[in-house]
Amino acid sequence: MSNKNEIFDGKTLEDLTKDIYDNSKTKRLQLDLLIQEIHGYIQTAEDVLQLAPIIKEFYDVSIKNDEHLVKLASVIQRIMSKYATNNEETSLLSESEKAELMDTLQETVGELQKENDRLESMKNDNKKIFGS
Repeated sequence: MSNKNEIFDGKTLEDLTKDIYDNSKTKRLQLDLLIQEIHGYIQTAEDVLQLAPIIKEFYDVSIKNDEHLVKLASVIQRIMSKYATNNEETSLLSESEKAELMDTLQETVGELQKENDRLESMKNDNKKIFGS
């Protein structure tokens, strides 16, 4: 199996790695723009103390998302490598690899849900504070 073979819905491993790179660049730009926009609203040290953890959290989530995409690409690359070397029908992932993949997926879903809940809470708090 080469990098040009489709892994899902018209995506190849090459497309996936390009998406990972593009997403990383886009997120970096979005975070920089967010910081520049927020900078205008900072008036006191208290504002900095409130906003710094939020910005740090955005960076951390961005990094975790990139790490999960890289792990996914690594798993796909291993699958493709095993498929290319084994022409016989065998399981592409060992039981421990399947369990690890499921654990990672469940952990990611949990982190995303927790982050979504936190952002919704912040959004509601901002509506109360700013009356939006």
